[in-house]
Amino acid sequence: MGLALGLALHRSGAFASLAYSGGRADPPPHPLFEGDPSPVLYRAGLEVPPGDVSGIVLAVPDAAVPAVAEALAGLPLAPAIPVLHASGALSGDALAPLAARGHPVGGMHALAAIADPVSGADRLRGATFGVEGEGEARALAERIVRGCGGRVLIVPPEGKPLYHAAAVFAANYAVVLLGVAERLMAEAGVPPEEARTALAALAGGAVENVAARGPSAALTGPVARGDAETVRLHLARLSRADRPLYSLLAREALALARDAGLPAESAARVGTLLNGADQPGT
Repeated sequence: MGLALGLALHRSGAFASLAYSGGRADPPPHPLFEGDPSPVLYRAGLEVPPGDVSGIVLAVPDAAVPAVAEALAGLPLAPAIPVLHASGALSGDALAPLAARGHPVGGMHALAAIADPVSGADRLRGATFGVEGEGEARALAERIVRGCGGRVLIVPPEGKPLYHAAAVFAANYAVVLLGVAERLMAEAGVPPEEARTALAALAGGAVENVAARGPSAALTGPVARGDAETVRLHLARLSRADRPLYSLLAREALALARDAGLPAESAARVGTLLNGADQPGT
């Protein structure tokens, strides 16, 4: 995330200069550190950035944020410098040692699936960022988001864990479900490489429908239609290991279908079938 964000900001020219502190002796292979001189400064270890510093972002694993904040608080930094972390689950409390020294603190988390430090910069363009913090900390976060051409989503500190859980459902678990779907396609005899393309397109269309219409109106498929017989067929062919996941998700789908106006009788038939799928021996 730190490299992708830096590349996006470097390309946009949102900041006059960028500097990185890292744990390795040499910078990682990345466009930010190519050329002589490279466009971005890299230093091994935690040091005070050179020149006038407008802000610091800690792009480290969540578990490392408190320790890095403690170490940073021990450096001779001007207390007016705002400091952000890039965690989605942690609040600004994780930066308490810096807040105690007078630094404005907060968080800035990209709602974007960053799997690569180079192509990730493109995903950050126009992305939504969950932002927490006040005063200069929020101002720094908003400046970074503007540099990415993105959108600010204000998240209350106490809501960060649920906010991040929502992001995990939308991104990480969507990937997991597509992995399950690809495996089931392979078990059905469909070549995996062909299944992947087809399933990704199917999921993409569903996501577009959710964005345009909301989850209840976007739901399609047998549960949305109240088609208990098709659900029964699925349950009969799924393995004992896959059936609980299918049933759990189908119950959530049934709640959406009810919201969308599925008749009570049809909903009851599907619900009874799903409850029966959890009985021993089924």
